[in-house]
Amino acid sequence: MNNYYRTILINLHRIIYYICKARLWMRHPERHSEKECYAVASEMVTKMNRSAGYTTIVSGEVNLPKEGGYLLYPNHQGKYDTLGIIVGHKSPCSIVMDEKKSHMILVAEFLWLVGGKRLKIDDLRQTLEVFKEMAKEIREKGRRFILFPEGGYKENNRNIVETFKAGSFKVAQMARCPIVPVALVDSYKVYNSPHKGPTTTYVYFLEPIFYDDYKGMKTREIAGIVENRIRQKIKEHTGSTSQTA
Repeated sequence: MNNYYRTILINLHRIIYYICKARLWMRHPERHSEKECYAVASEMVTKMNRSAGYTTIVSGEVNLPKEGGYLLYPNHQGKYDTLGIIVGHKSPCSIVMDEKKSHMILVAEFLWLVGGKRLKIDDLRQTLEVFKEMAKEIREKGRRFILFPEGGYKENNRNIVETFKAGSFKVAQMARCPIVPVALVDSYKVYNSPHKGPTTTYVYFLEPIFYDDYKGMKTREIAGIVENRIRQKIKEHTGSTSQTA
């Protein structure tokens, strides 16, 4: 039995509890603040990780801007990536995910709890509208979002970083907000590799790139800077010399 199904089996009672709780809260969203909803999502992740033996070591929290909204741009390794980031991100942050995958049981409830956005990857018009919504919420409400610039991920990733898609940085330009590169190491081992049993993953929040530092740049230039910083951090961690796509 792989880790994914093992985790579900071990936590079946918790999954039922949190699904029911989220659905009850969804009936009266006005009664529950963003912080309260995020706390439930974070609690769920923490308890399920602990029961399954997953440990995430987080570094660089000091690099997260103290005020205002921002965008977190991590490399993408698998299903655990967002969960690992939330372990280390104590204040509310949200996610953007593929609309096709967002309606699965538990995923839909989790997405609601963190105030996530659904993205129709093949619909450029809808993508632009979502980006506009995100930019407005970042500017006016100080919201924080996780956006994966690689798009998808490959099974058994082995800490390899794929080329970042420049278009994902359009929302940062629209919001004029800080960009926080996030380096994920060994995240793929949890749910997207043959590895079984207890696992340790790593999350590195790197120094933010402020709007004044990237204004006037093209999105592909911004993507290159963020990608290279993440590659370098993973290389430092793993001691690898083969961090090419």
